[in-house]
Amino acid sequence: MLVLTRKKDQTIVINDNIEITVLEIQGDQVRIGINAPRSVSIHRKEVFLEIQEENRKAAKSGNVSLDGLMKIVRKNNG
Repeated sequence: MLVLTRKKDQTIVINDNIEITVLEIQGDQVRIGINAPRSVSIHRKEVFLEIQEENRKAAKSGNVSLDGLMKIVRKNNG
């Protein structure tokens, strides 16, 4: 892990296209701003872990055949 020290309004650049700026420091909380391309997903770690868990659950659920999927679509379309 790389550890850097930054002050308010200082920035870190990652891979030429992601900037992380320290916006505010209040007690033990730090507000940061992230400027990155829209194609880059950015999540808080706890949200990212929840997304991964939901993806695992979805991958474990039973597979639906094409015929089964068509029945579901027909049923929902009336």
